[in-house]
Amino acid sequence: QVQLVESGGGLVQPGGSLRLSCAASGFSFSNYVMSWYRQASGKERELVAGITSAGRITNYADSVKGRFTISRDNAKNTVYLQVNNLKPEDTAVYYCCAVRLGSVYWGQGTQVTVSS
Repeated sequence: QVQLVESGGGLVQPGGSLRLSCAASGFSFSNYVMSWYRQASGKERELVAGITSAGRITNYADSVKGRFTISRDNAKNTVYLQVNNLKPEDTAVYYCCAVRLGSVYWGQGTQVTVSS
C-alpha cells in the first residue's frame, strides 16, 4: 500500500522556521522525483520545490527561493522541506508528491500557519 505521510507543520510567527518531513512507503522511493506543493485557502495548489530521484537537482518557486530547501534521504525513504524566514503568505497546506512515469502519489498534507 502506497503511503506518503507529511509531518512537521504548525503555527509559527513571521520570520520563523519549520522542517517538514514526508515519509514514504509502498513504492520504490529512490526512483521517484519528489516535490512539495502547497495550497492556500481559496487558491489553487502550487509547486513549491522539487528534487530528482538521486537528489542532484532541485528547483524552487520564485516566491520561496533562498528561504526553502528541499532534500531527501533515500535510505530513510523521506523527503524534507526546510522552510525559513516564513511569511504570512506561506500559510497553506503543504503536500508531498511522488512522480515517476505515469505514477503520481500524494500525501494528505500538513498545515503551516504563519501568524503573529
